[in-house]
Amino acid sequence: MFGDMMGMMGKLKEAQKKVEATKERLHTVLIDETSNDNKLKVTITANRTIKSIDIADELLEDKDMLEDYLILTLNKAIEKATNVHETEVAAVAKEGMPSIPGMDMFK
Repeated sequence: MFGDMMGMMGKLKEAQKKVEATKERLHTVLIDETSNDNKLKVTITANRTIKSIDIADELLEDKDMLEDYLILTLNKAIEKATNVHETEVAAVAKEGMPSIPGMDMFK
């Protein structure tokens, strides 16, 4: 029984390492989101770090409009990034999880 527990802990540690490695890799996964009229483009990583924001000159003349564009476009990008992040991390966590009775919430 004790050996089983040790083996399980080892598997959990390995799964944790894989999750960490996946999170590292997600720093390099870039997601582009553009406003409907292409006046604003944002690029963020799958870890939800903003990499770049490209703003058309005409948006700089209208502060309110620019703010609306930023909120809308950044939220869409963050939503996409979150989906990618959760899917990737869940896949790695699930494959690394030993089958522990009652621990099937990852399935």
